[in-house]
Amino acid sequence: MSSRPNIILIHTHDTGRRLGCYGAPVPTPHLSRLAREGALFRRAFCASPGCSASRASMLTGQMPHTNGVIGLVHRGFRMRDVRRHLSHLLRDAGYHTALIGFQHEVPADQVGTLGYDEVIPNGDLPRHSVERCRAAADWLSRASNEPFFLNVGLVETHRPFSPLESPDDERYVNPLPFLPDDPEVRRDVAELHTAVRHVDDGVGLLLDAMDRRGLTDRSIAIFTTDHGVPFPRAKATLFDAGIGVAFLMRAPRLFAGGQVVDALFSQVDLLPTLFDFLNLPAPPDLHGLSFVPLLTGKPGVIRDQVITQLTYHAAYDPARAVRTARHKYIRYFEDRPRWVLPNVDGSPTKTHLMGLGLPIGERPREMLFDLTADPCEFENLIDSPHYTDVLADLRRRLDDWMERTDDPIRHGPMPPHPGAKITPHDAINP
Repeated sequence: MSSRPNIILIHTHDTGRRLGCYGAPVPTPHLSRLAREGALFRRAFCASPGCSASRASMLTGQMPHTNGVIGLVHRGFRMRDVRRHLSHLLRDAGYHTALIGFQHEVPADQVGTLGYDEVIPNGDLPRHSVERCRAAADWLSRASNEPFFLNVGLVETHRPFSPLESPDDERYVNPLPFLPDDPEVRRDVAELHTAVRHVDDGVGLLLDAMDRRGLTDRSIAIFTTDHGVPFPRAKATLFDAGIGVAFLMRAPRLFAGGQVVDALFSQVDLLPTLFDFLNLPAPPDLHGLSFVPLLTGKPGVIRDQVITQLTYHAAYDPARAVRTARHKYIRYFEDRPRWVLPNVDGSPTKTHLMGLGLPIGERPREMLFDLTADPCEFENLIDSPHYTDVLADLRRRLDDWMERTDDPIRHGPMPPHPGAKITPHDAINP
């Protein structure tokens, strides 16, 4: 029996941090258990607030412009080298690898290129998380001797929401802080909460299966999501509501539980952290950093900034951002007469906001926020004389990072991959 731990990665669509263990008004007792027994990262961020770009970055440790996935793979974007994917790297290291459910790093008909030993594809499973996790729990009950890597992809928090039962009474639902407190929005949020509860129930099945099989102490269990919730000012934006993600990790034999990590963390840090824990040489040219020192009690700052980016989602709207513990600077690379609506999923909330005449006005080329004073990022301080030094510092940080990582956007527009499907930026929906 190998001394290396198993790795169980559970990930969802579009959940952000809308979980009870992050203080959201929706109960998630099983995820709260995972947080209590491991580490909860309060300031975890995705590399990009788009489904494919986020996941490809997390599972390669490289930003989208390096791994190649600068847009959605089902619309024609492709990874440069699938052998950089975590599934290949762990298989090469002797792990048995399995995928149950959703992946978004390659087109569905090319899932075989990811190098998994076993695949139960998304289309062969129910959409609802409990049924999907029941299949994963059954796999765990029959898993051969470790080490194994099990990747479980859940989809229920992606639109369209399809709850098994009636959602919560919207009259008693707390709306998202960056959206109006209107019945239409509350009703939409209530359906998201119902889906989140289903996800939590499914995670409970997996935790119970790990306990029964004796895998809890011998495994690294991770829960995360790809990006923020599918609402305006969140998904497919570089606001914190778009790039902020839940990230929970438990490994009883590797680090103490009960940790709440306030340090900045990027999902590109997952791969180097795992390889550090496994005592495996990390692949070259990673953009992530290992958080093993912090998790094992060594003081210090691992990163003082997080970089995020968006190039393509449904439409082309390239942007880059640098976020520190207190400030956020966003730079857009195309003039737009208004916010790019097709990158936001159609929803009752979006329809309601458009009916109110929102969003209105021209989209600025640069934005600066003081997140301590303005956590919802409403007041653009780009022209404030009080933030001149902060702005100069963040502009320099972003320029240095784009130069260091050879980001093509600094040379001009980035063309789509051949044959990619792109929605016009002035459309309404994807």
